[in-house]
Amino acid sequence: MTTPATRTLMVGDKPQRKMRRYCLQSPGGQPHEFQSQLVRVGSRPGSDLMLEDNAVSRIHFEIVADDIGYRIRDLGSRNGTWVDGYRVVELYLRSGCTVRAGDSELRFSLLDEEVDIPATSSDGYGPLVGSSLPMRELYAIVDRAAPTDITVLVEGETGTGKELVARAFHEQSTRAQGPFVVLDCGAVPANLLESEVFGHEKGAFTGASARHVGLLEEAHRGTLFIDEVGELPIELQPKLLRALEQREIRRLGGRDTISLDIRIVAATNRDLAVEVNRGAFREDLFYRLAVVHLTLPPLRERRDDIRMLAEHFVRKALKDDSLRAAEVLAGIDDENWKRLESHPWPGNVRQLRNVIERTLALSDPSLVAFDLPGSEASASKPSMNVPEVDLDRPFSEQKAYAVAGFERAYLEGQLARHGGNFSRAAVASGIDRMYFKRLLKKYR
Repeated sequence: MTTPATRTLMVGDKPQRKMRRYCLQSPGGQPHEFQSQLVRVGSRPGSDLMLEDNAVSRIHFEIVADDIGYRIRDLGSRNGTWVDGYRVVELYLRSGCTVRAGDSELRFSLLDEEVDIPATSSDGYGPLVGSSLPMRELYAIVDRAAPTDITVLVEGETGTGKELVARAFHEQSTRAQGPFVVLDCGAVPANLLESEVFGHEKGAFTGASARHVGLLEEAHRGTLFIDEVGELPIELQPKLLRALEQREIRRLGGRDTISLDIRIVAATNRDLAVEVNRGAFREDLFYRLAVVHLTLPPLRERRDDIRMLAEHFVRKALKDDSLRAAEVLAGIDDENWKRLESHPWPGNVRQLRNVIERTLALSDPSLVAFDLPGSEASASKPSMNVPEVDLDRPFSEQKAYAVAGFERAYLEGQLARHGGNFSRAAVASGIDRMYFKRLLKKYR
């Protein structure tokens, strides 16, 4: 039987969590006490708990504290993680159990002391929307870290809002007046990525007819958001690491050293600790990026925010018509709200936004009914909604509008069907992955 790692209590009118501390101790060894929601154990110096054992992987396993209990998760170690003699990939621990990694044994035990998990009382933070406890705990971390230049790694499923978190860090920092530059590692072909990031001089390679300033330079005195950093080719990772550590670069084909004054926020939908153990991502770059390490919850784990998010997207879509926005929201009945709140949302917040926008574009203004992917209504009939025809528009313009609506609905539908995985969605669509991402980017 597991013991919940956290308990929730009301502080004023807002819930807040407390976490019970725990201990890991080797037989006859020093006890190591923890009060963090995420603890990583491995042989690497700088691990939350470093084991001096050659049989232990550099990043071997992690323990995550949540409302159910203390969840141990093997991170793709070379010889596995064992609990009470059984090899496990993921398991909730009970107090008194024995964890083995390599040749090291650790006894897991709970302590009586509780600590507060910091949370703000806010219903939003910068561009972020939501008053659920996981989001308010996230706001507290952003609020503390944003004024510094500390490097941040944001992990989370596709569509959870990783770029918005990066923008929140930028907007609440001393760099808010500087540029916010986005590098999408998954959208740039590998052979062009080095030039895109570092820039090049005229004549640096065939076709380099002019000097090109890279994104690292563009972000000078601002923030560089590195999206899909897990897609960065392994051969480019040492060069990025050096740029982050030295805060200087050279353009391809150049001799001059260019100083950088930037803040880095990186994001990925991959589990980078597992990628490190697979040899697909450099360990030193992982730790250089993950000085502050955040994991964004999927929408299904913050259902309390769905109504607030939906209302936000309605108002945003109808920003030029606040009266209609108020009428639309007043016209949504309880049944529709329940359908929204109970939907699994594999595409997360992005999918919710698209459902709202599609509904507003295609529904009878007097009767808003959300057409959810996979719902009974959607399954009973082909999705052949015809966009509203504006006879005052030329034929070519109206046709382009209709095609754009189809493209967006199709691509977002495929992405949602495949749980936000771009590669699988592209294969199912019969479209090259890069082209799929470029098409989708037009509508975001």
